[in-house]
Amino acid sequence: MTFLILHGWQNHRPKDHWQHWLADRLTALGHHVVYPQLPDPDDPSLEVWLGELDRCLGGLAGPERVVIAHSASALLWLHAVGRGMVKAGTVDRVLLVGPPSASILAPLPEVVEFTPPALDFTLPNPTRLVSGDDDQYCPEGARETYGDPLGIPTDLLPGAGHLDLDAGYGSWPSVLEWCLDPAAELTVRPTDGPRP
Repeated sequence: MTFLILHGWQNHRPKDHWQHWLADRLTALGHHVVYPQLPDPDDPSLEVWLGELDRCLGGLAGPERVVIAHSASALLWLHAVGRGMVKAGTVDRVLLVGPPSASILAPLPEVVEFTPPALDFTLPNPTRLVSGDDDQYCPEGARETYGDPLGIPTDLLPGAGHLDLDAGYGSWPSVLEWCLDPAAELTVRPTDGPRP
C-alpha cells in the first residue's frame, strides 16, 4: 500500500506527533509512505499547498493508495475535491482528521484561505472523518460541520481534543489499524498515565 500523510498548520513534522509515528510504523511494515513537509507551515498558502498536493498525488502508485489528512490539510483535501483536482480512482480511501471550522479560521489571516469551501460536492473516494468530541478548533462539532453535510461516516472520540500533541496524540495505535484495515475502529489512544 501507499500512504500520503498530510500535516496541518504550524506543524513542522515533530517526531513525537502521531503522524510521524504512523509514517515510521507503516514504513517499517514495508509500505510506501509519502510524508512531505508542506511549505511555510506557519503562514501557508492554499495555492502552494494545492500544488504540493497535486504533485504528491501524481507520484502515488500501488494497489491501494490511502490519504490521511490532519487539521488544515483536511480542508486542503476538501478544497482540492471542490475544485475538481481529485477524481474517482485518484486514491482508494481517505481519512480526514480534526478539520477546523470556519469560525476558527476566518479571523486568522495566516489560514483564512483554508476556510472550508462550500460542501456542495460529493466526495469521489471512500472517506471517513475522525475528530475529538471536544475539538477546540471545531466548536460547532465535526459531525454537524463536515460529516453530515458530506454524508460520510464520522467517529467522535471522547476527550481527544484536536488529536494533536497537546491532546496526547504521539502514538495512536487505532489509526495504524485503520490504515491496514479500513473496517478497524478508530478509538482514543491508550493513556500512559496523567499528562503533566
